[in-house]
Amino acid sequence: MPPEILRRFAPQDKLSGDNQVTEAAVGIIGGSGLYEMEGLKVVAERDVKTPFGEPSDPLVIGEIEGVRVAFLSRHGRGHRRLPSELNYRANIYALKLLGVHTIISASAVGSMKEQYHPTDIVFPHQFIDRTRRRADTFFGDGIVGHITFADPICAGASKVVSGTAREVGARVHEGGVYICIDGPQFSTRAESNLYRSWGVDVIGMTNLQEAKLAREAEICYATMALVTDYDCWHETADDVSVAQILGYLRANAETAQRIIRMAVPRIAARKRDCPCVNALQFAIVTDPDAIPASVKKALAPIIGKYVR
Repeated sequence: MPPEILRRFAPQDKLSGDNQVTEAAVGIIGGSGLYEMEGLKVVAERDVKTPFGEPSDPLVIGEIEGVRVAFLSRHGRGHRRLPSELNYRANIYALKLLGVHTIISASAVGSMKEQYHPTDIVFPHQFIDRTRRRADTFFGDGIVGHITFADPICAGASKVVSGTAREVGARVHEGGVYICIDGPQFSTRAESNLYRSWGVDVIGMTNLQEAKLAREAEICYATMALVTDYDCWHETADDVSVAQILGYLRANAETAQRIIRMAVPRIAARKRDCPCVNALQFAIVTDPDAIPASVKKALAPIIGKYVR
């Protein structure tokens, strides 16, 4: 990249977005049951407006061990939204506005390997995308950016959470591949066996878009994948069903809460010396003078460190 471009996108001292606040350091994306954990002090709810519309639900601001946390119910309270209906851009943008620097994602997944049993927790490091038509970038409409995404999970944040999970007694698997499908239907048996032939470890419907957008927003992102079933490939286990998933999620709820309760102070205190921190530094290729003023304003919390 030419030197003049490097200078042009040198980080500025602060974001130029005038509507950004610092209300929380850590973001938790998962089910609404996480709001009810022991040791959580709920401070407020925020209806956050974004240029991309409304998030899935009002964000709950809480406090754990003196650390401010923003909780977001991924599918909305009452589980009202399909995975393909989620406004991923609004969700991540809202967390960025609140000052979140690290996201812990908790979600149900199907196991694609014999050794990953229901109630196990997997911390995948890679994704395969089998979704279609989902908005998964903040760029476009006059600004072009290409982030590096070879390693989509923040290794440092994931290590903190997985280590905490081991401490609380969970059966933990570190690493592996998460394949993200559209749903809402579960896989056919042919698809399930195809994905297994690719070396996939777990299957889910939500986390990939969150990871992409978090990286564009320079937010560290870690996935805590809660195994609830064996999809439909297993010869002896029952095929996946909603009743099965909900049963194992309830069994995992207390464990997930304990992990989050212990991990949050550690995540907040962690030194962010990972590539996530400056993911956009060399990603924006559009000349700043060519970016529409309206786009600069809308994306100020995301790009304001580099583009005024």
